[in-house]
Amino acid sequence: MRLYHNPRCGKSREALKILMDKGIEPEIVEYLKQIPTHAELEDILQKLDMKAEDLLRKNEKVFKEMYKGKDLTDSKWIEAMIAEPKLIERPIFINGNKAVVGRPPERVLEIL
Repeated sequence: MRLYHNPRCGKSREALKILMDKGIEPEIVEYLKQIPTHAELEDILQKLDMKAEDLLRKNEKVFKEMYKGKDLTDSKWIEAMIAEPKLIERPIFINGNKAVVGRPPERVLEIL
C-alpha cells in the first residue's frame, strides 16, 4: 500500500491518520520531493480510472497562470504534473490495483 502524501496538507495528514488508526502503515511517497515519473502517473491514473486533467488541482496559482483554459492530451497533462508536482491532487492512496483520491480523507477506507 502506498500513499502519495504532502505532509503540509491537512487532508493528506488526515488520510494518513485514518490509515494508521486502522493499523495500516503505507509506504509514504512525498510526491513533491519524489516526483512520480510519467509511467508512474499513467499507472496511478489507470488505477484511479481517471483522465489526467481530472487529477489536477485547478485552484493552484501555477494552474491558473500557466494552464487554465488549455486543452491538452493526457500525456501533456502528465508532463505538466511532473514539471509542477503541486498540480497533483492529494492524497492518493493505492492498494494493489485500486486507488482513490482521499477527498474527503475517509475515501481511503473504500479500498481496504
